[in-house]
Amino acid sequence: MLSEIKVLIVDDSAVVRKVFSEELGKEKGIKVIGTAPDPFIARDKIVKLKPDVITLDIEMPRMDGITFLRKLMKYFPLPVIIVSSLTPHGSKLALEALSLGALEVISKPSAAYSVGDMSIQLAEKIRAVAYARVDKQRPAPTAPVQGQPVRVSKALAATTNKLIAIGASTGGTEALKTVITAMPVNSPGILVVQHMPAKFTTSFAERLDSLSEVTVREAQDGDSITNGTVLIAPGNYHMLLKRSGARYYVNVKQGPLVHHQRPSVDVLFKSVADYAGANALGIILTGMGGDGADGMKKMHDAGAKTIAQDEQTCVVFGMPKEAIKIGAVDKVMGINRIAQAALNMIH
Repeated sequence: MLSEIKVLIVDDSAVVRKVFSEELGKEKGIKVIGTAPDPFIARDKIVKLKPDVITLDIEMPRMDGITFLRKLMKYFPLPVIIVSSLTPHGSKLALEALSLGALEVISKPSAAYSVGDMSIQLAEKIRAVAYARVDKQRPAPTAPVQGQPVRVSKALAATTNKLIAIGASTGGTEALKTVITAMPVNSPGILVVQHMPAKFTTSFAERLDSLSEVTVREAQDGDSITNGTVLIAPGNYHMLLKRSGARYYVNVKQGPLVHHQRPSVDVLFKSVADYAGANALGIILTGMGGDGADGMKKMHDAGAKTIAQDEQTCVVFGMPKEAIKIGAVDKVMGINRIAQAALNMIH
Protein backbone atom coordinates (compact mmCIF):
# COMPACT_ATOMS: atom_id res chain seq x y z
CA MET A 1 0.00 0.00 0.00
CA LEU A 2 1.18 3.50 -0.81
CA SER A 3 1.73 5.63 2.30
CA GLU A 4 0.68 8.64 0.25
CA ILE A 5 -0.77 8.76 -3.28
CA LYS A 6 1.16 11.34 -5.32
CA VAL A 7 -1.04 13.19 -7.81
CA LEU A 8 -0.13 15.41 -10.78
CA ILE A 9 -2.89 17.71 -12.09
CA VAL A 10 -2.71 18.50 -15.82
CA ASP A 11 -5.20 21.19 -16.86
CA ASP A 12 -4.96 24.42 -18.83
CA SER A 13 -7.42 26.12 -16.45
CA ALA A 14 -5.71 27.84 -13.52
CA VAL A 15 -9.04 27.74 -11.67
CA VAL A 16 -9.36 23.97 -12.02
CA ARG A 17 -5.74 23.44 -10.97
CA LYS A 18 -6.32 25.59 -7.88
CA VAL A 19 -9.66 23.96 -6.93
CA PHE A 20 -8.34 20.41 -7.39
CA SER A 21 -5.17 21.19 -5.41
CA GLU A 22 -7.13 22.77 -2.53
CA GLU A 23 -9.77 20.04 -2.36
CA LEU A 24 -7.31 17.15 -2.61
CA GLY A 25 -5.14 18.87 0.00
CA LYS A 26 -7.92 18.14 2.52
CA GLU A 27 -7.82 14.41 1.80
CA LYS A 28 -5.80 12.08 4.00
CA GLY A 29 -3.35 9.92 2.08
CA ILE A 30 -3.42 12.03 -1.10
CA LYS A 31 -0.75 14.61 -1.95
CA VAL A 32 -0.73 16.91 -4.98
CA ILE A 33 2.96 16.94 -5.95
CA GLY A 34 2.56 19.30 -8.89
CA THR A 35 0.37 20.86 -11.56
CA ALA A 36 0.90 21.48 -15.27
CA PRO A 37 -0.98 23.76 -17.70
CA ASP A 38 -0.16 21.63 -20.76
CA PRO A 39 1.23 18.22 -21.77
CA PHE A 40 4.75 19.52 -22.49
CA ILE A 41 5.23 20.74 -18.93
CA ALA A 42 3.40 17.63 -17.67
CA ARG A 43 5.89 15.37 -19.47
CA ASP A 44 8.84 16.95 -17.67
CA LYS A 45 7.09 16.81 -14.29
CA ILE A 46 6.15 13.14 -14.76
CA VAL A 47 9.80 12.25 -15.31
CA LYS A 48 11.00 14.39 -12.40
CA LEU A 49 8.24 13.86 -9.80
CA LYS A 50 7.10 10.31 -10.62
CA PRO A 51 3.39 10.67 -9.73
CA ASP A 52 1.22 7.68 -8.87
CA VAL A 53 -1.88 9.16 -10.54
CA ILE A 54 -2.50 11.86 -13.15
CA THR A 55 -5.67 13.88 -13.67
CA LEU A 56 -5.79 14.93 -17.31
CA ASP A 57 -7.88 17.54 -19.08
CA ILE A 58 -8.56 16.33 -22.63
CA GLU A 59 -9.17 19.70 -24.25
CA MET A 60 -5.95 21.72 -24.03
CA PRO A 61 -3.85 23.96 -26.30
CA ARG A 62 -0.45 23.00 -27.79
CA MET A 63 -1.20 19.27 -27.51
CA ASP A 64 -4.64 17.78 -26.83
CA GLY A 65 -5.12 15.31 -24.03
CA ILE A 66 -5.89 12.39 -26.34
CA THR A 67 -2.58 12.74 -28.20
CA PHE A 68 -0.73 13.09 -24.90
CA LEU A 69 -2.50 10.07 -23.40
CA ARG A 70 -1.61 7.93 -26.41
CA LYS A 71 2.08 8.83 -25.98
CA LEU A 72 1.94 8.40 -22.20
CA MET A 73 0.44 4.90 -22.41
CA LYS A 74 3.09 3.87 -24.92
CA TYR A 75 6.16 5.17 -23.11
CA PHE A 76 5.22 5.77 -19.46
CA PRO A 77 1.92 4.03 -18.56
CA LEU A 78 0.33 5.45 -15.43
CA PRO A 79 -3.16 5.47 -13.89
CA VAL A 80 -4.99 8.40 -15.53
CA ILE A 81 -8.28 10.06 -14.55
CA ILE A 82 -9.82 12.08 -17.38
CA VAL A 83 -11.32 15.46 -16.53
CA SER A 84 -13.91 16.50 -19.11
CA SER A 85 -16.56 19.13 -19.73
CA LEU A 86 -20.22 18.13 -19.65
CA THR A 87 -20.67 18.39 -23.41
CA PRO A 88 -21.39 15.80 -26.11
CA HIS A 89 -17.96 16.49 -27.62
CA GLY A 90 -16.28 16.22 -24.22
CA SER A 91 -17.99 12.92 -23.44
CA LYS A 92 -17.00 11.40 -26.79
CA LEU A 93 -13.36 12.41 -26.19
CA ALA A 94 -13.56 10.94 -22.68
CA LEU A 95 -14.74 7.60 -24.07
CA GLU A 96 -11.89 7.60 -26.57
CA ALA A 97 -9.51 8.24 -23.68
CA LEU A 98 -10.95 5.29 -21.74
CA SER A 99 -10.42 3.05 -24.76
CA LEU A 100 -6.78 4.22 -24.91
CA GLY A 101 -6.10 3.21 -21.32
CA ALA A 102 -7.42 5.93 -19.01
CA LEU A 103 -9.17 4.36 -16.04
CA GLU A 104 -11.78 6.86 -14.88
CA VAL A 105 -13.59 9.99 -16.00
CA ILE A 106 -14.87 12.91 -13.95
CA SER A 107 -16.61 16.09 -15.08
CA LYS A 108 -15.31 19.57 -14.33
CA PRO A 109 -17.10 21.51 -11.59
CA SER A 110 -20.05 23.42 -13.03
CA ALA A 111 -23.44 24.75 -12.05
CA ALA A 112 -24.78 21.19 -12.36
CA TYR A 113 -21.85 19.54 -10.62
CA SER A 114 -20.68 21.22 -7.43
CA VAL A 115 -17.12 21.40 -6.15
CA GLY A 116 -18.16 19.48 -3.04
CA ASP A 117 -19.59 16.53 -4.97
CA MET A 118 -16.67 16.63 -7.37
CA SER A 119 -14.00 16.57 -4.68
CA ILE A 120 -15.52 13.53 -2.93
CA GLN A 121 -15.74 11.62 -6.18
CA LEU A 122 -12.30 12.71 -7.37
CA ALA A 123 -10.67 11.50 -4.15
CA GLU A 124 -12.55 8.18 -4.42
CA LYS A 125 -11.41 7.73 -8.01
CA ILE A 126 -7.79 8.59 -7.16
CA ARG A 127 -7.80 5.96 -4.42
CA ALA A 128 -9.34 3.45 -6.84
CA VAL A 129 -6.92 3.91 -9.72
CA ALA A 130 -3.75 4.26 -7.59
CA TYR A 131 -3.69 0.49 -7.18
CA ALA A 132 -5.14 -0.36 -10.58
CA ARG A 133 -3.36 -2.50 -13.12
CA VAL A 134 -3.05 -0.24 -16.13
CA ASP A 135 -2.16 -3.19 -18.37
CA LYS A 136 -5.56 -4.77 -17.65
CA GLN A 137 -7.54 -1.90 -19.17
CA ARG A 138 -7.35 -3.42 -22.64
CA PRO A 139 -8.61 -7.02 -22.56
CA ALA A 140 -7.78 -9.42 -25.36
CA PRO A 141 -10.20 -9.44 -28.29
CA THR A 142 -13.44 -11.19 -27.49
CA ALA A 143 -13.81 -14.69 -28.80
CA PRO A 144 -16.99 -15.14 -30.84
CA VAL A 145 -19.96 -16.61 -29.02
CA GLN A 146 -20.04 -20.30 -29.90
CA GLY A 147 -23.22 -21.91 -31.12
CA GLN A 148 -25.19 -18.69 -31.27
CA PRO A 149 -28.24 -18.49 -33.57
CA VAL A 150 -28.02 -16.78 -36.96
CA ARG A 151 -27.87 -13.03 -36.41
CA VAL A 152 -30.88 -11.13 -37.60
CA SER A 153 -32.09 -7.54 -37.48
CA LYS A 154 -31.68 -5.51 -34.29
CA ALA A 155 -35.43 -4.82 -34.42
CA LEU A 156 -36.39 -7.85 -32.30
CA ALA A 157 -38.73 -6.55 -29.59
CA ALA A 158 -40.33 -9.52 -27.83
CA THR A 159 -40.55 -9.06 -24.09
CA THR A 160 -38.60 -11.58 -22.09
CA ASN A 161 -39.06 -13.38 -18.80
CA LYS A 162 -35.27 -13.72 -18.47
CA LEU A 163 -32.87 -10.84 -17.95
CA ILE A 164 -29.24 -10.09 -17.17
CA ALA A 165 -28.10 -7.35 -14.76
CA ILE A 166 -24.50 -6.09 -14.89
CA GLY A 167 -22.60 -3.75 -12.56
CA ALA A 168 -19.16 -2.20 -13.14
CA SER A 169 -16.93 0.69 -12.09
CA THR A 170 -13.20 1.39 -12.59
CA GLY A 171 -12.10 -0.22 -15.86
CA GLY A 172 -15.69 -1.17 -16.59
CA THR A 173 -16.19 0.58 -19.92
CA GLU A 174 -13.76 -1.73 -21.69
CA ALA A 175 -14.92 -4.80 -19.73
CA LEU A 176 -18.52 -4.04 -20.67
CA LYS A 177 -17.52 -3.64 -24.30
CA THR A 178 -16.04 -7.14 -24.20
CA VAL A 179 -19.23 -8.65 -22.73
CA ILE A 180 -21.87 -6.69 -24.65
CA THR A 181 -20.26 -7.02 -28.10
CA ALA A 182 -20.22 -10.81 -27.63
CA MET A 183 -23.99 -10.98 -27.07
CA PRO A 184 -26.19 -12.29 -29.92
CA VAL A 185 -29.21 -10.31 -31.06
CA ASN A 186 -31.67 -12.68 -29.36
CA SER A 187 -29.99 -12.49 -25.95
CA PRO A 188 -32.18 -11.74 -22.93
CA GLY A 189 -32.68 -8.08 -22.06
CA ILE A 190 -29.69 -6.60 -20.25
CA LEU A 191 -29.56 -3.84 -17.60
CA VAL A 192 -26.24 -2.10 -16.91
CA VAL A 193 -25.00 0.18 -14.17
CA GLN A 194 -21.57 1.66 -14.90
CA HIS A 195 -20.31 4.30 -12.48
CA MET A 196 -20.03 7.31 -14.79
CA PRO A 197 -21.03 10.98 -14.58
CA ALA A 198 -24.16 12.45 -16.16
CA LYS A 199 -24.00 12.99 -19.94
CA PHE A 200 -21.16 10.51 -20.46
CA THR A 201 -23.51 7.50 -20.36
CA THR A 202 -25.29 8.78 -23.49
CA SER A 203 -22.09 8.69 -25.54
CA PHE A 204 -21.10 5.38 -23.94
CA ALA A 205 -24.40 3.79 -24.97
CA GLU A 206 -24.07 5.16 -28.52
CA ARG A 207 -20.53 3.80 -28.81
CA LEU A 208 -21.53 0.33 -27.59
CA ASP A 209 -24.56 0.31 -29.88
CA SER A 210 -22.34 0.98 -32.90
CA LEU A 211 -20.14 -2.00 -31.99
CA SER A 212 -22.80 -4.54 -31.00
CA GLU A 213 -25.39 -6.86 -32.50
CA VAL A 214 -27.73 -6.01 -29.63
CA THR A 215 -29.35 -2.58 -29.39
CA VAL A 216 -27.73 -0.44 -26.67
CA ARG A 217 -29.23 2.79 -25.36
CA GLU A 218 -29.41 4.95 -22.28
CA ALA A 219 -32.42 3.97 -20.21
CA GLN A 220 -35.45 6.21 -19.87
CA ASP A 221 -38.04 5.89 -17.13
CA GLY A 222 -40.66 3.30 -18.10
CA ASP A 223 -38.58 1.51 -20.78
CA SER A 224 -39.58 -2.13 -21.25
CA ILE A 225 -37.00 -4.90 -20.99
CA THR A 226 -36.89 -6.68 -24.35
CA ASN A 227 -34.77 -9.38 -25.94
CA GLY A 228 -31.70 -8.04 -27.70
CA THR A 229 -31.76 -4.68 -25.91
CA VAL A 230 -29.27 -3.28 -23.40
CA LEU A 231 -30.39 -0.40 -21.15
CA ILE A 232 -27.63 1.62 -19.46
CA ALA A 233 -28.46 3.62 -16.34
CA PRO A 234 -28.05 7.37 -17.01
CA GLY A 235 -25.30 9.09 -15.05
CA ASN A 236 -26.61 10.68 -11.83
CA TYR A 237 -29.78 8.50 -11.83
CA HIS A 238 -30.52 5.20 -10.15
CA MET A 239 -32.13 2.48 -12.30
CA LEU A 240 -34.49 -0.08 -10.77
CA LEU A 241 -36.32 -3.04 -12.25
CA LYS A 242 -40.10 -3.09 -11.91
CA ARG A 243 -42.79 -5.49 -13.13
CA SER A 244 -46.34 -5.09 -14.33
CA GLY A 245 -47.96 -8.44 -15.07
CA ALA A 246 -45.61 -10.21 -17.48
CA ARG A 247 -43.83 -6.98 -18.47
CA TYR A 248 -40.53 -5.93 -16.95
CA TYR A 249 -39.67 -2.24 -17.14
CA VAL A 250 -37.25 0.19 -15.51
CA ASN A 251 -37.75 3.02 -13.08
CA VAL A 252 -35.12 5.75 -13.55
CA LYS A 253 -35.03 8.19 -10.69
CA GLN A 254 -32.96 10.38 -8.37
CA GLY A 255 -32.41 9.51 -4.73
CA PRO A 256 -29.57 9.50 -2.23
CA LEU A 257 -26.11 8.30 -3.23
CA VAL A 258 -25.49 4.65 -2.37
CA HIS A 259 -21.83 3.71 -1.78
CA HIS A 260 -21.10 7.31 -2.88
CA GLN A 261 -22.65 6.44 -6.25
CA ARG A 262 -25.65 7.35 -8.35
CA PRO A 263 -26.35 5.14 -10.25
CA SER A 264 -25.62 2.36 -7.78
CA VAL A 265 -25.20 -1.30 -8.66
CA ASP A 266 -26.75 -2.33 -5.33
CA VAL A 267 -29.93 -0.39 -6.11
CA LEU A 268 -30.30 -2.21 -9.44
CA PHE A 269 -29.38 -5.67 -8.16
CA LYS A 270 -31.73 -5.49 -5.15
CA SER A 271 -34.65 -4.50 -7.38
CA VAL A 272 -33.80 -7.37 -9.75
CA ALA A 273 -33.86 -9.78 -6.80
CA ASP A 274 -37.28 -8.45 -5.78
CA TYR A 275 -38.96 -8.53 -9.18
CA ALA A 276 -37.15 -11.17 -11.28
CA GLY A 277 -35.76 -13.63 -8.74
CA ALA A 278 -34.61 -16.84 -10.41
CA ASN A 279 -35.40 -15.43 -13.89
CA ALA A 280 -32.34 -13.19 -13.64
CA LEU A 281 -28.59 -13.53 -13.90
CA GLY A 282 -26.20 -11.07 -12.25
CA ILE A 283 -22.68 -10.14 -13.39
CA ILE A 284 -20.26 -8.03 -11.37
CA LEU A 285 -17.23 -6.64 -13.16
CA THR A 286 -14.06 -4.70 -12.33
CA GLY A 287 -14.38 -1.79 -9.91
CA MET A 288 -13.31 -0.23 -6.62
CA GLY A 289 -15.31 -0.62 -3.43
CA GLY A 290 -18.24 -2.78 -2.44
CA ASP A 291 -21.15 -1.48 -4.53
CA GLY A 292 -23.15 -4.44 -5.83
CA ALA A 293 -21.98 -7.11 -3.38
CA ASP A 294 -25.04 -6.98 -1.08
CA GLY A 295 -27.38 -6.70 -4.06
CA MET A 296 -25.78 -9.71 -5.74
CA LYS A 297 -26.15 -11.70 -2.52
CA LYS A 298 -29.83 -10.82 -2.48
CA MET A 299 -30.13 -11.92 -6.12
CA HIS A 300 -28.29 -15.17 -5.35
CA ASP A 301 -30.54 -15.88 -2.36
CA ALA A 302 -33.60 -15.23 -4.57
CA GLY A 303 -32.47 -17.98 -6.96
CA ALA A 304 -30.60 -15.94 -9.60
CA LYS A 305 -27.36 -17.25 -11.11
CA THR A 306 -24.34 -15.00 -10.55
CA ILE A 307 -20.93 -14.42 -12.17
CA ALA A 308 -17.93 -12.34 -11.05
CA GLN A 309 -14.97 -11.24 -13.16
CA ASP A 310 -11.72 -12.82 -11.97
CA GLU A 311 -8.80 -10.97 -10.42
CA GLN A 312 -6.49 -11.73 -13.34
CA THR A 313 -8.56 -9.71 -15.83
CA CYS A 314 -9.86 -6.96 -13.49
CA VAL A 315 -8.36 -3.49 -13.53
CA VAL A 316 -9.44 -3.26 -9.87
CA PHE A 317 -10.53 -6.43 -8.10
CA GLY A 318 -12.70 -4.63 -5.55
CA MET A 319 -16.39 -5.10 -6.30
CA PRO A 320 -16.05 -8.74 -7.47
CA LYS A 321 -13.87 -9.57 -4.46
CA GLU A 322 -16.48 -8.21 -2.03
CA ALA A 323 -19.26 -10.20 -3.71
CA ILE A 324 -17.19 -13.39 -3.65
CA LYS A 325 -16.29 -12.84 0.00
CA ILE A 326 -19.94 -12.88 1.15
CA GLY A 327 -20.92 -15.96 -0.87
CA ALA A 328 -22.87 -14.11 -3.55
CA VAL A 329 -21.12 -15.61 -6.59
CA ASP A 330 -21.68 -18.91 -8.42
CA LYS A 331 -18.84 -18.63 -10.93
CA VAL A 332 -15.64 -16.57 -11.19
CA MET A 333 -14.04 -16.23 -14.63
CA GLY A 334 -12.03 -14.13 -17.05
CA ILE A 335 -13.75 -11.34 -18.94
CA ASN A 336 -13.64 -13.11 -22.32
CA ARG A 337 -15.64 -16.09 -21.02
CA ILE A 338 -18.43 -14.19 -19.27
CA ALA A 339 -20.84 -13.58 -22.18
CA GLN A 340 -20.98 -17.22 -23.24
CA ALA A 341 -21.24 -18.44 -19.66
CA ALA A 342 -24.10 -16.05 -18.97
CA LEU A 343 -26.03 -17.28 -22.00
CA ASN A 344 -25.44 -20.91 -21.00
CA MET A 345 -26.46 -20.34 -17.39
CA ILE A 346 -29.63 -18.33 -17.96
CA HIS A 347 -31.34 -20.66 -20.44
